[in-house]
Amino acid sequence: MARLLITGSSGLLGLNLALHAMTSHEVIGVDRSRLKAPPFATIQADLLDEGAVEAVLERSRPDWLIHCAALADLEACEANPDLARRLNVDLPVAFARACRRRGIPIVQISTDAVFDGDKSGAYTEEDPPNPLSVYAQTKLDAERGILAEYPQAIVVRVNFYGWSLTGRRSLAEFFFNNLTTHKSMSGYTDVIFCPMHVAHLSALLLEMLEKGLHGLYHAVGPQPMTKYQFGVEIARKFGLDENIITPKSIHASSLIARRAHNLYLSVHKLSTALGHPFPSFPEGLDLFYQQLLDGYPQKLRNYAQAG
Repeated sequence: MARLLITGSSGLLGLNLALHAMTSHEVIGVDRSRLKAPPFATIQADLLDEGAVEAVLERSRPDWLIHCAALADLEACEANPDLARRLNVDLPVAFARACRRRGIPIVQISTDAVFDGDKSGAYTEEDPPNPLSVYAQTKLDAERGILAEYPQAIVVRVNFYGWSLTGRRSLAEFFFNNLTTHKSMSGYTDVIFCPMHVAHLSALLLEMLEKGLHGLYHAVGPQPMTKYQFGVEIARKFGLDENIITPKSIHASSLIARRAHNLYLSVHKLSTALGHPFPSFPEGLDLFYQQLLDGYPQKLRNYAQAG
């Protein structure tokens, strides 16, 4: 059993990862007072405070660190690039530096958005990134800064979905919430991505640490699809009306941050390193559906602080 420190433990990945990992490891989450009585230990801290990185590591003394904390809202990053750089570059590089000194394996969560989407077919870890947004640029800068500071670190480019603390953090929740309230919405037909259920990603992250991997990897779903198709698949799984999802080009959106059209990532490198294929998209969607039946979304909401 390892002592695992998870930053951003109230976020979509952080919270689901903590709940998954606590069945086999000692989990300590870092949270800014968003969680109420979670079933794992937490340290309340603003990681941008001076000395916070060293203080959190000294207090928790982890065997492993998975750094999930980030400013992940693409539009917010465009509006406040200085904050995006502090949270998405300076902070993870500081953690990498501190972990290297202490010999603590660290996983940095990155993004598929580092690519511009102009390639035909799947991107590998060897393909040159070309970020289109402030968010993507900061995540790429973090990748490079961390691996320069601590070559034994793990950097993982991801795209995931699942149930969250607020019920409004993932694209899957967006479709589900609108479908269940019969509210019309759009789904982009010209944006391809590879969604993975957050529980499956959580298991992969732990397996990477257990195997002592290092370097850059892609950990996304094995099946590429458009965001419109993703919404339709959710509608069909839950027995909801797929016709209220309108096919739409992202060029017709009002989004400020530029998005890539093709975020199809190859997972061959990681699946080979781990010695097994990744769970399929239908397996992830089945789990998303079963979690609703089991009351998992309400369980998560019970951990949210009021206000």
